[in-house]
Amino acid sequence: MSHIVTVQEAVTAFADWKEPTDAELDAIEEEMPAILAGIELLDAQITHLDRTPNELDARRVRRAHRRVLTVRRDLANHAAGANLAGDAA
Repeated sequence: MSHIVTVQEAVTAFADWKEPTDAELDAIEEEMPAILAGIELLDAQITHLDRTPNELDARRVRRAHRRVLTVRRDLANHAAGANLAGDAA
């Protein structure tokens, strides 16, 4: 007979003291537009695959893809601007 036991690390992996730091939460908040744009693109792609695609579905996928690219560009420019502003001193 084999006994079923829990592994302590797996049980305590979500303990209260393992919360994200403020810096991690800030990074998530900064990336949130990219995350939401990616979700929108994924939703459009799933809809496109789920049924016979029509022109509106194709437009929705293209629009979502452009939004992902725009948000990623804006985040990259923002990060580059932050790095340049820090080097000015």
